[in-house]
Amino acid sequence: MAMSTQLESLLYLLSGALFILAIRSLSSPESARLGNLMGAAGMALAIAVVLVDVSGAMDALTIGLIVGGIGLGGGIGALIAFRVKMTAMPQAVGILNSLGGMAAVLVAAAAYFSPVAFGIGEPGNIQVASLFETSLGIIIGAITFTGSMVAFTKLQGLVSGAPTVFPFQHYLNGALAVVLIGLIIAFCTTQSLETLLGLIVLSLVLGVLVILPIGGADMPVVISMLNAYSGWAGAGVGFTLGNTALIITGAIVGSSGAILSYIMCKAMNRSLLNVIMGGFGSETDASAVYIQEERPVTRGSAEDAAFIMRNATSIIVVPGYGMAVAQAQHALEEMSDLLKDVGATIKFAIHPVAGRMPGHMNVLLAEAGVSYDDVYDLESINSEFARTNVAFVIGANDVTNPAAKSDKSSPLYGMPVLDVEKADMVLFLKRSLAPGYAGVENELFFRDNTMMLFGDAKKTVEGIVKAI
Repeated sequence: MAMSTQLESLLYLLSGALFILAIRSLSSPESARLGNLMGAAGMALAIAVVLVDVSGAMDALTIGLIVGGIGLGGGIGALIAFRVKMTAMPQAVGILNSLGGMAAVLVAAAAYFSPVAFGIGEPGNIQVASLFETSLGIIIGAITFTGSMVAFTKLQGLVSGAPTVFPFQHYLNGALAVVLIGLIIAFCTTQSLETLLGLIVLSLVLGVLVILPIGGADMPVVISMLNAYSGWAGAGVGFTLGNTALIITGAIVGSSGAILSYIMCKAMNRSLLNVIMGGFGSETDASAVYIQEERPVTRGSAEDAAFIMRNATSIIVVPGYGMAVAQAQHALEEMSDLLKDVGATIKFAIHPVAGRMPGHMNVLLAEAGVSYDDVYDLESINSEFARTNVAFVIGANDVTNPAAKSDKSSPLYGMPVLDVEKADMVLFLKRSLAPGYAGVENELFFRDNTMMLFGDAKKTVEGIVKAI
C-alpha cells in the first residue's frame, strides 16, 4: 500500500539531509568514513520509500526484477569496491559516472515509450514540459556516458592521454550543439521516435568530441565535471518522474561537482571553459627510462638520500601520481616514522590536482596510516619550504615545476605550484627525466640543489628505509 504524500515527502527530505551531511563530512579525512555511511543510508532510505510507494501496483515478476536488479547492481558495486586498487580509482569513478549518465538516458527513453505509467500523458500526446525535461536528461546523460568512457580509456592507458585535436574541432562542436537545440524543438513539437533517436546518437557523439581534446593534465577536473553532469542528468529525469528524491540528489551531486570543478580550475589558474575547450596536456610513457645527457643532473642513491635525511631536522614530502603507480605509500609511511624517531619533523604537502582525481593523494596516505595532522594543502605549507632542510618529491612533476612561475611560454604558466625548489635540498624520485602529464620538462631536475633518485618509487623508498 502506498504511503501518504506527507510521509513520503518527509522521508525524501530526510534522505536529502543525509546526502548534504555526507558531503559535508567528506570535506575532512577524519569524518569521511562517516560521510560515506550517511550517503549510503540516505540512498537506502530513498530506495525503500520508492519500493514501498509502488509496492501495491507490483506483481511477482516486477518484484523479482527489482530484487534481481538491486542484487546484481549491488553485487557488482561491492566487487568493484573490494577489488579496485587505489591507483585505479579515477578510472572506476569514470565508469561509475558513465553508468549514471546511461541510467538517465534509459529512464528518459522509458518515459517516452510508457508515458501513462510515468503520469506525463499518452503516446503521441505527452506534455511538452515533460518532453523538454526528457530531452535534457537524454542529452546530459548521453554526453556523460560517452565522455566518461573516453576519460576511462585515457586514464586506463587504453588510448593516449594526449589531447586529440583536429582543424575546426570547436566549430564542429558548436554546430552539433546548435543541431541539438533544433532537435529539442522538433522533439517537443513532433514527439517522433526518429527525433528521439537523433537526440541520443548526436549526444553520444558530442560526449566523445568534448572529452577527446582534453589532455591528461586536466583529468582531475574532467572527472569532477563529468560527476556534475551525471548529477544534473539525474535531476532532469527526476523532474520527468516527479520524484523529489531524484531531484534533490541530482541537484546536490551536480552542484557539488560543479563547485569542485571550479575549485580545481582555480588551483590550476584556469577557467572551466578553458578546460572544456581542451587542448592542454599530453601524456608520456611513465615506464620509459631515458636520460637527457646534454643537460647534466645530480644523481643519487637510496643510501645518499638516507644519509641526507638522517641529518635533516625538517622534511616535507610531496607525493604525486608516481607514488600511486608504484604503490609506495606504505613504504613512505614507514620511512617517515623512522625519520621521526631520529628527531626529524615530517610533513606531507598535497597539491589540489596531484594524482588523477580530487583527493587522490589524501586517500592513499590515509590508507597507509599517515596521520591527518601531518598532511597539509598547498596554501598552508608553501611558505614553509624556504625554512625546510629537505623536500622529498615522490612521483610529483607538474605540480612542482618552477616554470609555472617564470616561463610565460609554458602551458603551465600561472598555475600555483609547490615551492619545493626553495628547500635547502630537493630529493626527486622519478623513473626518468621524462616530462609530466602536461608534457612539460621540469626545470627542477637540473637545479643545483636537486638530487635525482631514478627508479621505481617503492623500491627506492624501501632502500632508503633499509639504509636508515
